[in-house]
Amino acid sequence: MTTKSIYPFAAVIGQDDAKKALILNIINPQIGGVLLCGEKGTAKSTLVRSLGAIIDDVEIVDVPLNITEDRLIGSINIEDAILEGKRTFEQGILKKAHRNILYIDEVNLLSDNIVNSILQISSSKVNKVEREGISFSHECNFILVGTMNPEEGELRSQLLDKFGLYLDIHSNKNIYERKKIIKRRLEYESNPIKYIEKYKCESNSILDSIKKAKKILKLVKVSEEAMKLAAEICDKANCEGHRGEIVIIETAKAIAAVDSRKNVTLDDIKEASRFALPHRMRNLPNQKEDDENKEENKEEKDDDNSSNEQNNEDNLNSEDESRNNENDTNNNELEEDLDIENKQESNNEGSSSDKLDDIGNIFKVKKLDIKPMEKRKRKGTGKRSKTRTTLIQGRYVKYDFSKEKVKDLAFDATLRAACIHQNKNEKKSVAIDIKKSDFREKIRERRTGSTIMFVVDASGSMGAKKRMEAVKGAIVSLLTDAYEKRDKVGMIAFRKGKAELLLDVTRSVELAKKNLEYLPTGGKTPLSLGLSKAYEVLKNYKKKDKDMIQVMVILSDGRTNQAINKCDPFEEALKIGKTISEEKIQTIVIDTEEDFIKLGLAKELATEMNADYYKLEDLKADEIAKTIRNIE
Repeated sequence: MTTKSIYPFAAVIGQDDAKKALILNIINPQIGGVLLCGEKGTAKSTLVRSLGAIIDDVEIVDVPLNITEDRLIGSINIEDAILEGKRTFEQGILKKAHRNILYIDEVNLLSDNIVNSILQISSSKVNKVEREGISFSHECNFILVGTMNPEEGELRSQLLDKFGLYLDIHSNKNIYERKKIIKRRLEYESNPIKYIEKYKCESNSILDSIKKAKKILKLVKVSEEAMKLAAEICDKANCEGHRGEIVIIETAKAIAAVDSRKNVTLDDIKEASRFALPHRMRNLPNQKEDDENKEENKEEKDDDNSSNEQNNEDNLNSEDESRNNENDTNNNELEEDLDIENKQESNNEGSSSDKLDDIGNIFKVKKLDIKPMEKRKRKGTGKRSKTRTTLIQGRYVKYDFSKEKVKDLAFDATLRAACIHQNKNEKKSVAIDIKKSDFREKIRERRTGSTIMFVVDASGSMGAKKRMEAVKGAIVSLLTDAYEKRDKVGMIAFRKGKAELLLDVTRSVELAKKNLEYLPTGGKTPLSLGLSKAYEVLKNYKKKDKDMIQVMVILSDGRTNQAINKCDPFEEALKIGKTISEEKIQTIVIDTEEDFIKLGLAKELATEMNADYYKLEDLKADEIAKTIRNIE
């Protein structure tokens, strides 16, 4: 193995968690792989490839980003078809990946059709091919390993969940160790063979420990207490499905085997959860903790009540009084909130009492699922979403039958289609007789940008409890994300009976921030007018640029008290929302409601518009991952 010029696994400084996660997957393939996510230059790819150079019974099978579906899953053997007229199957990369590691570098940049194939096969463990007169299937059980830089785009949630473990990779902050990294790299570059030989003993030691752990793994037992703890941790983390606890158990078994133990301890379960849960946690567990505290308080009260049986009547009376006091307090708080909102909304049009809020905390936004609502080809001029393109540029993802004159010939697909009938080749002067019916055209894919119109509720109700400050922080965070993705943005604010176009569609995110900074709150809430104005602007802009994906982002609590016509304001807003949905404009509703009694109007609006729905706090990309550190 040392003949390969690959940087030694043992020589990599730091990244101990990443090393351990990779080794655990080699010991126990049932874990399901690992995703290493982090900034560039942090040895992610080096770790994967160098581990492959150590192990002798598992091979690293690379998936290139430009791979075609035929090369991935397999297709007809062209040579056999031409020379012998036989339809035989030529195995793809997935056949080679069986019982090995399927490694995808920059996995977040993989095209959707390849991702779909990998998802289906990783679930079924079988690769079934039915195409071009070929029917073939084979076992395909692999360890999925991926690396990615989140700055270049997020990963689809379906594929993310297929990775058993998840590691955030960061650069080393220790100056001494950074200097040591440079020194080792220069030494390796000067003489790779000699440098690899230098770490041969350490590499062999790692291989021996892996082989030993594999033998012990078969004897490892999992207790009922360990299973219960795994289930409790996943429940506390609000994980969807049961893959989380299963991965935790499999990882804990491998951890025990590494330590030469035959029993899984509670510490093994806790350590495994650090690797298995960061990408599976869906919501912050604060609400569950509050509920548990309430239940504990209730139990304590019950115990106190049972110990004072002689004063039952007095206790009941006192409890009734406390409940009434609680209800009065809650009602008073609600009345105060409503009074604040009514006072703010009752301001006159020319009132000088408008409130100007600062911009709140700015954070990294989680990936918003923005995609073309219309299935048509676009030119593509951005970095946001993948789309089929009319240009003879971009990634070749698949082919289609040619209906008109071929502009972008898919030579490989055309050749395969022609191979089938070569045993009946009447043109002896040519090696391959290609007919017009054999022509196949390339379908290409590239990224395109979006036109995002922000529709902001700036009415009096948004001024309560610094709500507008938080909303402004969220908008600036979304604007920063839009700038990175090369989107165009616009902004409409509705308040005081009118909807104002604060910013026409532009790429200047700084201009949007300035307009937002000086946006006041106050007055009534004409939600339907804001939706109508945004719909008109997007519809007119679509005539100028048909290739941009149109997105409307609505930031509101859904409350409205003013209509365009003489009708119910909210019903009118729902009607306009339905019209927007029918026009294939993608909509995202961000619910800003924070009141004691939640009406859920924004969620109802999102349902009517067929929109993606988020609460304001759900936009923070890193909050869910951080909570894993607090799980005991």
